[in-house]
Amino acid sequence: MGAEYIVFGRAIPTYKLALATYAAVAAPIILMKAGKKEAPVNVIQAASQDEEAFIREFIKAAEEEQPKNV
Repeated sequence: MGAEYIVFGRAIPTYKLALATYAAVAAPIILMKAGKKEAPVNVIQAASQDEEAFIREFIKAAEEEQPKNV
C-alpha cells in the first residue's frame, strides 16, 4: 500500500499515524471546551443584603438611562 513506519517493532501505516496525531491534538481541546461552564449573568457578590439591593438599583437606573438600540 503506502509508506510505513516501524514503531515498537511493528509496521504502522502513515494514515494511522496521522489519525492518531489528529486525535491527540483535538481531544484535549475538545475536553477543555466541554469542561468550561459559564457563570450565571445575574450573580452579584455582595457582603450584605443592603449592598446587593443598592447594586441592583444602580444597574436598573443605568440601564434606564442608556438608549436602547432598536
